This record gives sequence, structure tokens and C-alpha cells, in this order.
Amino acid sequence: MRESTRGEAAVTLAFDGRADGGATLTESLHERIRQDIILGALQPASKLKLEKLSKSYGVSVNTLRESLSRLAADGMVVAEGQKGFAVLPVSTEDLREITEMRQLLECHALRQSIANADLDWEARLVGAYHKLSKVEALVEAEPEVYGEAWERYNMEFHEALIANCRSRWLSLFHRAMYDHSQRYRMLSLKTKPFPRSQSAKEHRQILDAALARDADTAERILAAHILKGAEATSLLEAKTTDRTVRRKITKK
Repeated sequence: MRESTRGEAAVTLAFDGRADGGATLTESLHERIRQDIILGALQPASKLKLEKLSKSYGVSVNTLRESLSRLAADGMVVAEGQKGFAVLPVSTEDLREITEMRQLLECHALRQSIANADLDWEARLVGAYHKLSKVEALVEAEPEVYGEAWERYNMEFHEALIANCRSRWLSLFHRAMYDHSQRYRMLSLKTKPFPRSQSAKEHRQILDAALARDADTAERILAAHILKGAEATSLLEAKTTDRTVRRKITKK
């Protein structure tokens, strides 16, 4: 990740480096801090000291406070009253709940997308899978080189799966849960590798089922895929996985 540029005017760049002239200063800062939390640059439960961060991000304390308040509403930050703000802590129970919510939202949205399937959706899905599969063939050997691209294309593929659900709220809540689950995965990557070979196989199976309009199979594989991704972190091992989460898969 590149170093923060000083000066409030400089915060008009989005996290991926593209100019975002339509975004306000607070919106751009909100996205930068959000990404720093997801990627682990700002550690779980760490205190977010306004004076220190205002210098680091090159913004005023008031602008920073406004962004942190929005992140508290997103669930990424905890507002501690007079004590200020802190990054949301991590816990096994939190990860279990995120995993279950992501299963519920993404599987339902996928079923809706398949029900509304058309050629435009198929083209977007196939295109997203093509990019992801190319990176999956390389990332195991060189994760430090291709890891960031894998994360980006993995997100694009999962977003493409549900792109035709035609529900703004469903898409909005799914993205929130995806970001929270990604935060756990990125924290886990700091201590152990993420097994992507099995994930690649499941991506292909989900794609094939979706293109075949087989909603039951696509949903079943996706639910298991989301759960395995959570189990791959150090906080949620397979042997301790919440039974209600597994039950949602096995009853399909």
C-alpha cells in the first residue's frame, strides 16, 4: 500500500489510484480508512487517535471525525463515547455471524440472479471468472506478486454472481458482509497462507451451475465455499464451526 500523501486536497484519489473527481473529501477519506482496516494496516481494537491520524492522512480533525463516524455506522469502527474511536475487534463469534449472514445474503442473491438470468449477466460473470482464473493459476506460486490482484478479481467474481438480483439493498448489505469477511481473511494471511487451489475448483463449479441455471447446486456450493473461506482463518477452525452455519448447507 502506498504511503498517505499530506494535504487535504490529495485525498481526492480513491484507494485504487484512480482520480475520483465526483467524490467529496470525506467520501474519499472514508474509503481510504476503510481499506486500511480491511487490509490490516489499522489493527483490530487499536485506538484511532485523531491528532495522529489527521497528520498521517493529511486531513483536519473534523474531517477525520466525520469519516470515522461513518465507519462506525458501517460497523468497521467502534465509537467509544468520550474516549473516541477504535477499530472493531475480532472474535470467533463475530466471524461466525459474518459467515452466516454472508451465506444468507449471497446465496439468496445468487438465486435471484439466476432467476433473472440474461446474456448480459452471463457475459459479466464469464468475464469476471476469466480474470480470476488467470490469477488463480499464478497466485499459489507467487502470492506476494499476485495476491492483491486475486483479492480484487475474487471480489469482482462474487459481485458478478449476484449482479442480476435487482435489489439495491441486498447488494449493499452483501458488500458490507463481504468486506468484513475479507478483513478476517487478510488478517489470517499475515500468519498463514490462504489455500486457493480448492477455492479455484469451487469457483469453476459455481460458474458452471450458474450458467446451467441450476440454482440449487450453485447455492449449495457457494454456501460451502463461503464457510470454507472462514474456516481457513485462524479464528474459525472446521472442528469448532457453528452448527447452525453447517445446517444451512446440509439441508439444501
